[in-house]
Amino acid sequence: VQLQASGGGLVQAGGSLGLSCAASGRIISINLMAWYRQAPGKQREMVASITSDGTIDYLDSVKGRFAISRDNAKNTMYLQMNSLQPEDTAVYYCNVPMIRTPTGFSFNYWGQGTQVTVSS
Repeated sequence: VQLQASGGGLVQAGGSLGLSCAASGRIISINLMAWYRQAPGKQREMVASITSDGTIDYLDSVKGRFAISRDNAKNTMYLQMNSLQPEDTAVYYCNVPMIRTPTGFSFNYWGQGTQVTVSS
């Protein structure tokens, strides 16, 4: 099983960017999917999460600006980021804590990280 993240880039403050994360391999189902970010010199923090039934949670600082979604049939998660601010600059990672496979369960998958840079 692999997670492939895409999107990100450089944008001016107030702009928008979109991220996607696709899980591939022998997957039966995925419940929780999440986006994390890590800025230089800071700890990694969870930005948003979504379950297979659509339960969503956001970091307080991104509420009202970011929107997480997913396509269960494609095992793909998205993050639409609007009204971006310089403090949103970080490497963004997708995470899947647990995947159900034909042989059981596999744990703790991370995408490769994608850079988001917001200029002031």
